[in-house]
Amino acid sequence: MIRALVFDFDGTIIDTETAWYVAFREAYAEHGVTLTLEQYSQCIGTSLGLFNPYEHLKTHHGIELDLAEFRDSVRARHAELMKREAVRPGVEAFLKAAKEAGLKLAVASSSAREWVVAHLEQLGLTEYFTCIRTADDVRHVKPNPELYLKALDGLGVEACEAIAIEDSPNGAKAALAAGMACVLAPNEITRLLDFPDVPHRVNTLEELDFHHLIAVAG
Repeated sequence: MIRALVFDFDGTIIDTETAWYVAFREAYAEHGVTLTLEQYSQCIGTSLGLFNPYEHLKTHHGIELDLAEFRDSVRARHAELMKREAVRPGVEAFLKAAKEAGLKLAVASSSAREWVVAHLEQLGLTEYFTCIRTADDVRHVKPNPELYLKALDGLGVEACEAIAIEDSPNGAKAALAAGMACVLAPNEITRLLDFPDVPHRVNTLEELDFHHLIAVAG
């Protein structure tokens, strides 16, 4: 029986990831370097350990940069692009349906708590979640399952009683490694990546009937 839903944040609740990729791609182009999605995907839904887009121009291309200035310019462009974004289609309807059905709700995100909480408050979604677990709460972010395991523990449910809602391969791997069912709703950027096989993959949550999902997943 399904008792909880655990949402990823970036790219799942709101598409912050496409804006990041566009902002970095434009910044790299100004220095004559092409940033491929294959390169950038190494840091989607996880830490910057494998690929740090802020430092890559300097460390791998020998381009002299003021890293603080570069970081600020990319973040400013990202903020500008995010003005066009809203909660992804179907997300709020799913949250409302889950709340009405008495399900517990959590966020499990590889981003920092300050980032996640600030955006949830801005979007008016904080009230839905009784548990928020972020990079600040774990030693290892996705694709390691620790974030999902922490969220399950915070909700007081077993892995078989919860469904993860994800948009990235790293997130899906983390959910599956935690023993959870997983729904994939990739965004404009992540839908181009290679995912593990899961029973439920949609373009947006609007395409998925909440009550049917809970019935078949349970």
